[in-house]
Amino acid sequence: MNSKLRILAAILPAVVLLDVITKRWALNTLGGGRRMEILDGLVPLTLAFNRGAAFGISIGNDPRWFFIPVTILAMGLLAVLFVQSESGDRVKVVAIALILSGAVGNLVDRVRWDRGVVDFIGPIDLGFMHWPIFNVADSAITCGAVLLGISFWREERTRAREAVSESEDASATTETAPGG
Repeated sequence: MNSKLRILAAILPAVVLLDVITKRWALNTLGGGRRMEILDGLVPLTLAFNRGAAFGISIGNDPRWFFIPVTILAMGLLAVLFVQSESGDRVKVVAIALILSGAVGNLVDRVRWDRGVVDFIGPIDLGFMHWPIFNVADSAITCGAVLLGISFWREERTRAREAVSESEDASATTETAPGG
């Protein structure tokens, strides 16, 4: 098994399992409007069901039939990106594995019922706003998206350096050419 598949095989089941277990815990512990706090009250735990997209963005009355195929399509695109990624680009491979894992975790909720995705971490008071309630899958998607952005940024910087280097090489060749 190559290193990309080993990374995916380690991350995907771990994140999905942690997501499923924590959501089940939240359903059993936080049902009926109960609330808990962790980290000395810094992080409240509140059960919520998100039928929409990130940050509670809503699309129609039964958005699950929109989000299920969109999620599957996104997972397909991520799989293509995963296959095309270099084995040595561990940041990109980990990023894609995290995003895929989070997508699978939230897809499980959308497929199993129409209540929406189980969220339970938050809302977190940041002083200037309340961060919306989220879950383990959302955290994996967010961390993966940040890492993927970093990976793309690094690739772009490398391409830019290579372009400058090629331009300088071409310039030097032209200056040293006879009659130049």
